[in-house]
Amino acid sequence: MVKQTKNSHVVWQLIPVMLTFFAMGFVDLTGIATNYVKQDFALSDTIANLFTSMVFFWFLVASVPTGMLMNKIGRHKTVLWSLFVTLLAVLLPLIDYNLPLMIVSFSLLGIGNTMMQVSINPLLSNIVSKKSLSSAVTFGQFVKAMAAFSAPIIAGWAAVSLGNWRMLFAIFLLEGVVAFVSLWFDKIPEEKLASKTSTFTQSVALLSDKLVLLSFIAILCHVGIDVGTNVTAPKILIEKLSIPLTQAGIATSVYFLSRTIVSLIGAYALAKYSNRLLFFVSVLCLAFGLGGLLVFDELYALYTCMALIGAGNAYIFPIVFSQAMLAKPDKKNEVSALMIMGIFGGAVFPILMGAASDLVASQDGAVVVMLFCVAYLLFMVTKIKHTA
Repeated sequence: MVKQTKNSHVVWQLIPVMLTFFAMGFVDLTGIATNYVKQDFALSDTIANLFTSMVFFWFLVASVPTGMLMNKIGRHKTVLWSLFVTLLAVLLPLIDYNLPLMIVSFSLLGIGNTMMQVSINPLLSNIVSKKSLSSAVTFGQFVKAMAAFSAPIIAGWAAVSLGNWRMLFAIFLLEGVVAFVSLWFDKIPEEKLASKTSTFTQSVALLSDKLVLLSFIAILCHVGIDVGTNVTAPKILIEKLSIPLTQAGIATSVYFLSRTIVSLIGAYALAKYSNRLLFFVSVLCLAFGLGGLLVFDELYALYTCMALIGAGNAYIFPIVFSQAMLAKPDKKNEVSALMIMGIFGGAVFPILMGAASDLVASQDGAVVVMLFCVAYLLFMVTKIKHTA
């Protein structure tokens, strides 16, 4: 009976955290939003992709300072601040719609998401056991993917039914408020931190650890593929099938739906099967999916490729993140910050992909850039331990 009461208490603690994971998924609306901004303001691929890069640039700048802030004010308060900044980000496009304000909105979204991703996984480690951490992180990614999956659908529905795709921001704003209020009242115990907080230099110095460094690069590549597919998938369908954006945006939903389903299965799979085996299968899915985008030009074949990429990218982050964090259990906050800094790949790769696409006048250029990321992840397979 005592065990059942304890488990029930953990579930109640997890609900606000999982609502926050959904708010974390707001960052993935940048993919479909970038396509609408490109269309509304007649931007080139290179310029349009800069909007996505603006979001992910902040992962480079704000990750380690957030880790330091977390050491000072605690994980719970840091997550609350991240939600507050995210709420401001989704509120601005509802106030007015112009390029300068969208730049501010995307930047705030990046800052809030950086703070959230740095702090929420260590906070999660205060609720679940070490053995369950990979599974819990994966379930959180499943919830996050639900937001990413729904964003293009909501934007398309709002554009057609309401005449304004930006109503997407209003719906996400409401969920974010619920997440903030529920987490505010969620009491999660935190371990006592060392009195001496790591400096910026000491935090970055953890990259001298081989596993931490390799994991950091793996996160760069994972996010490059994730953001790259998010932004590029609709463009591929428009280019190959000559369909409007309201229909092409479904490609992004196919990617995230696949990732969502596989992430949900992962909460069980990562607890049962070898992390290395699942990582290897994931990389194979990525390779076949991206390779197929270069070959096929039929709708359902392209959807299948998007689904394979979504399935392949579902387990990369939780496996890499959990192993890196548990490799330095006394430096969880700092390692978490470094891993989240790797999400800066979402700023670098869209620029490279946009430039490659403009260079060859085809989205095939963007796909080739993502295949380089897959090559690194294939190398990373042998570095993954069988269990986190």
